[in-house]
Amino acid sequence: MNKRVNFYSVIIGTELLNGRRKDAHFEFLNQELLKRGWEHKASFVIEDDKELMLKIFNLIKSDEHSVMFSFGGIGATPDDFTRQIAADAFTNSQMEFNEEAKKRIENRFKDEAYPHRVNMAYLPIDAKLLKNIVNDVAGFYLEDRFFFTPGFPSMSQSMVLEALDKHYCCSNIKKYRKTVTIVSSENDLIEVMKKIPTNLEFSSLPKIIGNKRKVVISVAGYNQDEVNLAFQLFLDFCLENKKEYVLEDGL
Repeated sequence: MNKRVNFYSVIIGTELLNGRRKDAHFEFLNQELLKRGWEHKASFVIEDDKELMLKIFNLIKSDEHSVMFSFGGIGATPDDFTRQIAADAFTNSQMEFNEEAKKRIENRFKDEAYPHRVNMAYLPIDAKLLKNIVNDVAGFYLEDRFFFTPGFPSMSQSMVLEALDKHYCCSNIKKYRKTVTIVSSENDLIEVMKKIPTNLEFSSLPKIIGNKRKVVISVAGYNQDEVNLAFQLFLDFCLENKKEYVLEDGL
């Protein structure tokens, strides 16, 4: 896939913020994105708050290049708001019983599908399904770019893989990165930093080893010539000011 994509994750669960559980979603999704040549644009960990959820979903929707993975809140208990909020954000609040999702719940739970479990099949209109390998209660997605999965990693991780493999297998857009460690303080490099074009990814990570101040400078972007020109500014500074440096290309 050679189009620009901005990946977002929304991890919903008050129990994560109050320390009752540890998050496992971000690391898994992040690693799977990196394997395929993608990167996160942003990740949100939020409580089960309907107003906040809607604001976050709308923020992500406003990015025309966005792809979102949402974790949690698609169950049948009163604090599971995600299905309704997804409809409010993405389908003008229109919802329907997805017949295939309903069938899977009925087959799995028989009479115990009613009166509550069946409501997990009440989804935003025109939702497509993600397979749940644990209990066959489906996750779902909209517009091939907004994916909604359970809060349980044992269920969500296979859904993430299904979604990525089907719709975002790998990126053909190469990002070029050049990295150098300079024996210097950050302060000495600020004037050079100001010359870096804003469309390039730039980072400056200071560290102290023994009595030496060092800075790890990284410049990245999708135009190799632009990256090389910007990066050369730091090398020129080092030569002009007799600063030691070590190149670490590609890191």
